[in-house]
Amino acid sequence: MAGLDDASREDLLAIIAAQAKQVELLTARVSELERQLGQNSRNSSRPPSSDGLDKPAPKSLRGRSGRKPGGQRGHRGHTLEQVADPDEVIGHEPAACGGCGAALSGAMLAGVERRQVFDIPPIAVRVVEHQLIGRTCSCGTTTYPCSPDRVNAPVQYGSRITAIILYLYVGQFLSKHRTAQALAELFGTPVSGGTVATMAQRATERLAAFTRVVRERIAAAAVAHFDETGFRVQSQLRWVHSASTGKYSLITVHDKRGTEAMNAAGVLPVFTGVACHDAWAPYDTYTSASHSLCNAHALRELQAVIEQADPDQWCWASQVAQALRDMKTLVDDQLRATPGSLDGLDTTRLDELTYRFRSATMIGAAQTQDRSTKPIAKAHALARRLIDRQTDYLRFTTNPAVSFDNNAAEREIRMIKIRQKVSGCLRTLTGAEQFCTIRSYLATASKHGIHFFDSLTSLAEGTPWLPENAH
Repeated sequence: MAGLDDASREDLLAIIAAQAKQVELLTARVSELERQLGQNSRNSSRPPSSDGLDKPAPKSLRGRSGRKPGGQRGHRGHTLEQVADPDEVIGHEPAACGGCGAALSGAMLAGVERRQVFDIPPIAVRVVEHQLIGRTCSCGTTTYPCSPDRVNAPVQYGSRITAIILYLYVGQFLSKHRTAQALAELFGTPVSGGTVATMAQRATERLAAFTRVVRERIAAAAVAHFDETGFRVQSQLRWVHSASTGKYSLITVHDKRGTEAMNAAGVLPVFTGVACHDAWAPYDTYTSASHSLCNAHALRELQAVIEQADPDQWCWASQVAQALRDMKTLVDDQLRATPGSLDGLDTTRLDELTYRFRSATMIGAAQTQDRSTKPIAKAHALARRLIDRQTDYLRFTTNPAVSFDNNAAEREIRMIKIRQKVSGCLRTLTGAEQFCTIRSYLATASKHGIHFFDSLTSLAEGTPWLPENAH
């Protein structure tokens, strides 16, 4: 700066300082954008569908199990097998000897090679006409009989067709138009999209008692899983919430994502068991329940920290992740040995792993204390949460009914995403509510070993299956 007067020198230094500050801000911005671009379903809570065509290489966060790929020893396979009593037997005999050419009529029977073909006969809709015959008495009164049960109109669809329509629409996620088209092409029966909507409405009205029973059963459970996901309805973002146990599923839809929707679902406000969920804050407002946080989410967050760290240096997140995996293995081995009980768990080994978990998170919180960038701030928040919520993250090590992750709840709402992929968003909130109610019915019935079509046929007949009738 030789040759500059004091004023010019100060101006130049001010410009340099401003540029340095701008470079710092831009560097932080670039770092944040790179972090966002590096996010995928493996290191964040983003769904696999958001990865696009450039998907990350598959990498399990659970680590190696030591087992070979494919079916394990003792697993019973499933394949098409011959039946002992076929519906039809067709015999085929040779006309002449394959050696000398002599006729084989009346020759000695050498054996029978059985080959069976499984197929469906031609399908046609069967129309049954019910004639209500009136008789006129000598007194002049004409009397007609009462209509048979569930025969209420001059023309109507039967329970099996109704069950098939609901199966395609709700069970296999076809749109109303494609459901109607499938019925017309498969059975030659004209069906409109409005008819599909009417059937869904009637089915939902018949499930009021079912919904009440399932809500009560989940609310009274010792452990339940909760989750939520976005769902496009009327071209707007709505929220689907799930509450479930091993035997019951309740799926609801609401305009909101938080406590307003959870209160409307009616489970968490009265729930006193262990609520398994991710670390989203609104769940923690329900203080009457104990809480278990999903470790699968934690492992993805830890993976993001690991990927941003220097690969040549020790990373606190690696030790935390490995401690969690080792604890899961320890608990799983014990539950296999004594199903439903952790009484024989190696507490010395568990204490060692818990110490490794705790010490690494403490180091992580200290290393990220400055929170100078957004990635460091997120890593600090993760470390602090792991410290403050250690009991909730490690509850699976003390309660055998609590799982390591919240996959049970995520399986419930995965069907919603599949529906959106297959047929797009629903056009009305009422239609979305009907869809979720019938999905709750199908999921719960399936958990009790009842096939979709059987449960839908009962529903179409006006006598839906109820959990209280299950043994």
